[in-house]
Amino acid sequence: MKIPFLPLILAAALAVGGVLPAAAEKADRDKPMNIEADALRYDDLNQSSVFTGNVVITKGSTLIRGGQVNVSQDAQGYQKAIATAVPGKLAYYRKKRDGVDEFIEGEGERIEYDGHTDQVKFINRAVVRRFKGATLADETSGALIVYNNNTDVFSVDSGAQNSSAANPSGRVRAMLSPRSAASAPAAPAAPQTAPRLRVSPTLGNGTSQKAP
Repeated sequence: MKIPFLPLILAAALAVGGVLPAAAEKADRDKPMNIEADALRYDDLNQSSVFTGNVVITKGSTLIRGGQVNVSQDAQGYQKAIATAVPGKLAYYRKKRDGVDEFIEGEGERIEYDGHTDQVKFINRAVVRRFKGATLADETSGALIVYNNNTDVFSVDSGAQNSSAANPSGRVRAMLSPRSAASAPAAPAAPQTAPRLRVSPTLGNGTSQKAP
C-alpha cells in the first residue's frame, strides 16, 4: 500500500502532513559523502568502495550507519549506498525534512539508498518513523518499506520474515498521529447582526422621546 507521509496526518485519518508536504532536504544530494569505518576496500575502475566495521556515513543532513556499507557512483556522479547490519542488529538511516523541524528515521537489516532517485529501501525487520522535533509522530513497520524523499510517499509490504514474538503474523503495523488541534481549521465566526438604533432623549428641543 502507498501512504502519503503528511497529508493523511493532517486529515486526521491514517496519516503520514490541507498543507503541502515538505520534501526532504534537497540540498543533501549535492553535499559530499563523508565516511568513517574500521576498514576500506576501494575499486577505482568500478568506482566502488566497501567500508566495514562501525560504518558511519554523513551527507548533509543524511546519516547512515551499518556494519558494512557498499558505496558506488554512476557515470552521472550519483551515489548509491547499501548498508547491511551485523547479525542481530539493524542498519540505520536518518534525514531532515526540508522547511520543517521534522526527521525521517528508519532501520532494517539492509538499507539501500539511491542518490539518483532519492529513494530509500528498508529491507527485513523494517521500521520507519517520523519525528516532529524530538517527539515521535508516526511509526510503521513491515518486511519491506520503500520511501521516496521527493514525494514523501512510502510503500510497506508485509512478509513472514517480519514476524516476531510481538508480531507473529508479520503483518504491516502503523502508529499514526491524529491532526493536532493547533492545525485544525478555525470554526467559522458567528454572523454579526446590526445594532438596533435608539433615539437619544436629549436631541431636538429637549423633549424626551422613547425608542420604538
